[in-house]
Amino acid sequence: MKTILKYLISASLLAPFVAKAQMPNDAIYMGKGSVCVAGMYSQSAWTEYWEGSLKRENLNIGKHTTQSVMLMPAIGISSRVNVILSLPYVWTSTSAGNLMGQKGIQDLSGWLKVNAWQAGGFSVHTILGGSLPVGNYVPDFLPMSIGLQARTATGRLLLNYRHSKTGLYLTAHGSYNWRSTIKVDRDAYQADGRVYNTNEVNVPNTYDAAVRLGILRKIWQTEVWAERMAGLSGDDIRRNDMPYPTNNMEATSVGWYGKVQPRNIGLNARIGYVVDGRNVGQSTSFTVGLLYQIDFKK
Repeated sequence: MKTILKYLISASLLAPFVAKAQMPNDAIYMGKGSVCVAGMYSQSAWTEYWEGSLKRENLNIGKHTTQSVMLMPAIGISSRVNVILSLPYVWTSTSAGNLMGQKGIQDLSGWLKVNAWQAGGFSVHTILGGSLPVGNYVPDFLPMSIGLQARTATGRLLLNYRHSKTGLYLTAHGSYNWRSTIKVDRDAYQADGRVYNTNEVNVPNTYDAAVRLGILRKIWQTEVWAERMAGLSGDDIRRNDMPYPTNNMEATSVGWYGKVQPRNIGLNARIGYVVDGRNVGQSTSFTVGLLYQIDFKK
């Protein structure tokens, strides 16, 4: 471990450029020929959840925890066009009861981010994304499932203003998320007060929106954020029943994000808390990541 740490520190000090990590929800871009790989660990946990609009706890579950590790490379096609990929390994557990936790590779996701228009400190960005299930996990064993097995497509419009001298920025985005139907290992299921005699389940499409206020400097970044996501259709968890992929899951979250990246190696962290929701857990989450940038032009 000491040898690895020494190597990482040496590589950081010797690197001749300042690195920039970026995500599908910001206005930061990798330069042409640059790749930044983020290795991240995330954890989300809750003891209370919303059953429809009713907030409650379930002592048969206790504390529910979801953890994941993920690789996310960001590739600079040009200074205004980037591609971002991610592939997480996810596992779930509870502190009580006999529900078995699930684990495995989840979905391969990709985003194409384009700086479509810029004038001074104001810029408009279009982001197209999608995901495909990779792992053979069970989607209808919520809340232990690691995913929904749905193919997805996302369209996002992002607006950003950054003050050139102070680095103060304001970012806002809105997205529409399409989800395919999924197939489950049963001949019938109940949703919307009806029984459907099929193994094909409709998963609600969703929207999400967020605002972020922060400061971006040459080697560090800090921001506070608020996010909202909700289904465009769907039903509620039935009283004393398990969640199901047809549920309309809504969540309003607030949090903080920070990054330090003086050279080609950096660290980032994210903390979030669900302040209001429907058919979701009131979770506290955090993410920590190690960033490494490669400039193929150099």
